Amino acid sequence: MLGLRLLGLLGHRGRLADRRRRLHASDPAAARALTALSTALVGFGHAGRVFHGPLITDDARFSLDLVVTSDPGRAADAARLHPRARVVADPAEALAARPDLVVVASPPATHVAVATAALDAGCAVVVDKPLGPDPAQARTLIEHAEALGLPLTVFHNRRWDSEFLTLQRLLADGALGRVRRLESRLERWKTAETKPWKAAATWREGGGVLFDLGSHLLDQALALLGPVTDVHAELDAVRGGADDDAFVSLAHAGGVRSHIRVSTTTADPGPRLRVVGTDATFVTVTGDGQEAQLAAGTRPSAPGYGHGDDGRLVTAEGSRPVPSEPGRYQDFYGLLAVALLEGGPLPVDPRDALAVVELVEGIHRRV
Repeated sequence: MLGLRLLGLLGHRGRLADRRRRLHASDPAAARALTALSTALVGFGHAGRVFHGPLITDDARFSLDLVVTSDPGRAADAARLHPRARVVADPAEALAARPDLVVVASPPATHVAVATAALDAGCAVVVDKPLGPDPAQARTLIEHAEALGLPLTVFHNRRWDSEFLTLQRLLADGALGRVRRLESRLERWKTAETKPWKAAATWREGGGVLFDLGSHLLDQALALLGPVTDVHAELDAVRGGADDDAFVSLAHAGGVRSHIRVSTTTADPGPRLRVVGTDATFVTVTGDGQEAQLAAGTRPSAPGYGHGDDGRLVTAEGSRPVPSEPGRYQDFYGLLAVALLEGGPLPVDPRDALAVVELVEGIHRRV
């Protein structure tokens, strides 16, 4: 399977190079200007505006040429924030331009259909998490990309959270001893859901806090601690509709247990991470600040971007501060550029994202 994926990446690289050669023959001036991967961004809600747009435009290896949104207000925002991009209302119009890369940041229920159309148009594809609410459809999408020899990856950006990178450094250094339990939280307070699709979507359409915030933390747990052998979950719909408060306990094959808490109805959030080891416990209270920085207009290349609050390492001798690793969401697109242009690995294996979808869907069906 790895060989097929590598051949697919190399084939896509070849097609990009061939496109440049053909353009050079017909229009040398345009070919010289074509130094970046032509990118179409489908969807300009929170994910497209706050995350993908700034990260794409901050990396010179990408050119954000098209933004797709049918909302007049978002279209105006896209034109203001990305004046070099053409804003269109229909994904088909963007695909007709044959971009090198399509980033799917529309609501989860549309992810598989839009990504399939992009693959059929010969484009590499990034899908915002979750890959899709239905595991069978998500699996078919992955197999379709492999059959076409086209790159498909998923934006699980919180693999590059400040506190998660700091935890990985501590584990590599052996500072905690053997990990016994990972406690991971993303808790927020909303009196009402302001996004119409989130307010209306059921879990079968990718709605609910477990598919939203939970996808991040489940992906981190699986990436850090490996496969799961047993699951216990508690889901609540405090405001009615889809779940807005969830607790998940995962038993990993290696013997470690993860406790995952996600909520949009918690006024006093608990610590972002608490990781208990045989030699020490690592605690960080506040979460990664990159989302707030990007929303405020801070570019990933700006000084001070990604720096978070320090955590604490608690041992029998007492507590000491742990300097945080800077968060690096930009690494997702950096790794993607290397994958598309030089043949490196994709930043996130889509089958990792499929494992998260299978886990969330299985929890909903059992609870």
